[in-house]
Amino acid sequence: MTAVFALATSLLWGLADFGGGLLSKRLRELTVVVVSQGAACLVLGVIVLVTGAWSELDARLLWCAVAAGAIGPVSMLCFYRALAVGPMGVVSPVATLGSVAVPVAVGMALHGERPGPLQAVGTLVAVTGVVLAGGVGGGGAPVQRRTVLLTLIAASGFGATMSLVAEASTTLAGLFLTLFVQRVVNLVVGGGTLWVSVRRGTPALPEEGLRAVWTALPALAFVGLADVAANGTYAVAAQHGPVTVAAVLASLYPVVTALAARSVLQERLRALQTTGAGLALLGTVLLASG
Repeated sequence: MTAVFALATSLLWGLADFGGGLLSKRLRELTVVVVSQGAACLVLGVIVLVTGAWSELDARLLWCAVAAGAIGPVSMLCFYRALAVGPMGVVSPVATLGSVAVPVAVGMALHGERPGPLQAVGTLVAVTGVVLAGGVGGGGAPVQRRTVLLTLIAASGFGATMSLVAEASTTLAGLFLTLFVQRVVNLVVGGGTLWVSVRRGTPALPEEGLRAVWTALPALAFVGLADVAANGTYAVAAQHGPVTVAAVLASLYPVVTALAARSVLQERLRALQTTGAGLALLGTVLLASG
């Protein structure tokens, strides 16, 4: 159960990251965040009303969801900006290394989790594969320090958000409510930041105006909904098994991003990246069997 949902998380996040990075090359990153999360918020609002998830509201859930919602826009803004200006194959795995460290640390510190020998080996192999699949150190395009800094900020935020959502979601209804509250706060924080930046003279729309956003709306909605679904599948994975295993398997999403970039953007995979993809898959098998 943990392996299946964690791998689903990696697939959804990989596609969402690729879509968000691609859209950020045409639209402003903050606009991508606000519109995509707004679409997700609408869908989650309907689900909460239909399922009666409001009955799950308590102080702990509210605090975790609000904290995750406040961190989310900053993380996504930094990440989309890094994806837009830096090589996707480098930004994505570096973000993974940081984001997986936080949930693993939480699982070990709060829940006393200790991975077994096979899982420890699988963790090392999978993380190594993620790095190699992204082409880090493989002679690719140079990465600016600003891009690395943005990526590290995003990675820390992603890890904190994953941990907060997993801690708040003890039931399925609670998960829906947590994700909804998180997205509402995302909109408040992201929308407020966008409004302030517009007041300071930074345009929210590209030269094509609102038409560009309207044309990209289906893709923006997909990015938001895939991100929400990934948060949900990760929470389920963390509830049904060790957080350490769920976090590592979920961190395989850069492989999906790299494959999507190869298919759509014709980014070539070097031999080192191919080796990394194979190691990532091997690590997945070791973690699942452990």
